[in-house]
Amino acid sequence: MNLSLKIALAGLLWVVMSPAFTMADSNEGVANALKSALEQSTSFEDPYMGQVWLATMSQKLERWVEDPEERITLLTKIHAEATRANLEPGLVLALIQVESAFNGYAISSAGARGMMQIMPFWKKEIGREDDNLLNVDTNLRYGTTILAHYIEIEKGRVIPALARYNGSKGQTWYPRRVLNYWYKYWRFDD
Repeated sequence: MNLSLKIALAGLLWVVMSPAFTMADSNEGVANALKSALEQSTSFEDPYMGQVWLATMSQKLERWVEDPEERITLLTKIHAEATRANLEPGLVLALIQVESAFNGYAISSAGARGMMQIMPFWKKEIGREDDNLLNVDTNLRYGTTILAHYIEIEKGRVIPALARYNGSKGQTWYPRRVLNYWYKYWRFDD
């Protein structure tokens, strides 16, 4: 990461961690939630950058998840699962925005469940029929693993992998929608 980006992120962190920001966010527990999340997470190689990432993404996620502590907890889980699967966390956030708008209890007309809209047949496929796809941890584990697998099958090509994930192989409307949200809202390194 270049020096100017680090300086910009340091400025953002200062603003986010300032008393005015936490009061505007109407919860003084945001800073504590960030610290707690970072202590529990092993997905952030650099704790400082982890804190900046969480603060930045928390602001963006506020539209869908009102409670600051819930946002930080969710973001920590998403980051950990995305990192475990060798995925860009912002891509996973964009996919979740498209699939469920961060509704962990979403059930589609086709029967897909949870934030990442996992089809129940996967449970039978892997012999874990008792798994609860509405459980956020389980849903994120399934979703990130499935997406990573499709990216591997497609030799790193994200558009066809996203089409496979959505069950719209050969079409581009779904991947373009996810990529649009990723580039517009959830990219971090730019």
